[in-house]
Amino acid sequence: MAKASDAEEEYFARENAERLRKLASEQKKALADTEREKLRQLHQMRCPKCGMELKEIGVRGVQVDRCFSCNGTWLDAGELEKLGVGQKEGSVLASILRVFGGGAGKK
Repeated sequence: MAKASDAEEEYFARENAERLRKLASEQKKALADTEREKLRQLHQMRCPKCGMELKEIGVRGVQVDRCFSCNGTWLDAGELEKLGVGQKEGSVLASILRVFGGGAGKK
């Protein structure tokens, strides 16, 4: 059996290192996905203020998240705008929408 040349050994060492790097990257991504899912399960529909469970309630035809422990009300993306539809230009809600970049009340 012939002895491998230095170039061949270097080539296979690089190939092996690249394979190990890819494997480590895939394992890291899988772990990150698993951790993200665990965090989602722990925190989804939990009050950001007190950590208790949130319940969805209807307010003016919009489902908002309500914490009955601390009485907090939490809005998802777009819900503030939905609640502000038809509000007068000078209203408090129109001002809030303007501050936070909503469409209602924008000039």
